[in-house]
Amino acid sequence: MELDYFFWRDMFVGAVSVAVLLVTYVVAGAPTREGSRLGMRGMKRERAIARGGLFSQSEPLVRWLGVRVSGLLSDSLRASLDAQLRVAGDFLGLTAEEYVGLSLLGAALGAVAGVAAGLSAGNMGLMLVFCVPFGVVAPYLVISGEGQKRMQRMRHALPHAIDLMTLSMSAGLDFPGAVRQVIEKATDPEDPVIEEFQHILNGLHLGRTRKQALLELAIRAPIDSVLELVSSVVQAEERGNPIAQVLAIQAEALRRTRTTRAEEAASRAGVAMAGPLFLLFASIMIIIVAPMILKLQKGM
Repeated sequence: MELDYFFWRDMFVGAVSVAVLLVTYVVAGAPTREGSRLGMRGMKRERAIARGGLFSQSEPLVRWLGVRVSGLLSDSLRASLDAQLRVAGDFLGLTAEEYVGLSLLGAALGAVAGVAAGLSAGNMGLMLVFCVPFGVVAPYLVISGEGQKRMQRMRHALPHAIDLMTLSMSAGLDFPGAVRQVIEKATDPEDPVIEEFQHILNGLHLGRTRKQALLELAIRAPIDSVLELVSSVVQAEERGNPIAQVLAIQAEALRRTRTTRAEEAASRAGVAMAGPLFLLFASIMIIIVAPMILKLQKGM
């Protein structure tokens, strides 16, 4: 039995080594294609490097891996990864190729962690099976979580921003001027709504029409509140309706929707707390009743 264990362990380690060599050969021999880091993506990359930390130290390696795997990505996969990164606010300024490179780096770190844990636990194969896949999916978990958090912040801050735009346009400013007012009055320049409004303003300065800039906002933030806002403003522009009135109606509708969601979350909280409360009550009963039962058993 012991010989069989060592045999299968060596076979597993050998297979993993061969797989790593094959992946390394394919990545090294693939044609390269440099990803674009212009606009907001380049700005996010500069901010991430300026903040320091782990990413600033590993950024050259991530960039090199992105170049090496660029030839392996299909156009559809590249578009899908770009969409995830856009929703996450161009997280760390990563390109789609660097996203894949980061997953490969996570797999390598997971393999190292699996070997270290396997040597201490005496079961290297099991540790590798768990650690390597986790290293591969870890970048996806981080980026998708960042995207969800960013969309939630946009839902919360969008009504206030629309109110300010409505007041600005009622005072005589045009649409770009109202957007500029929101940006200038912001206290947090890294707020998702402010970043997206700055992106709209930059697009208008580059010659895009208001419709094109708004449709790009809908692509970058595909949530209900943004899609309703974009649809309403685009329709108002096509029909010649006053945009200030449309914005005021949208701000009120978004505020009502946010209140409704808060009430629904509050109503679900009671049901969600039933399980933890039951476990807490059961634990308290065990703590109280268990000593009584032990005393009765001793008395008998």
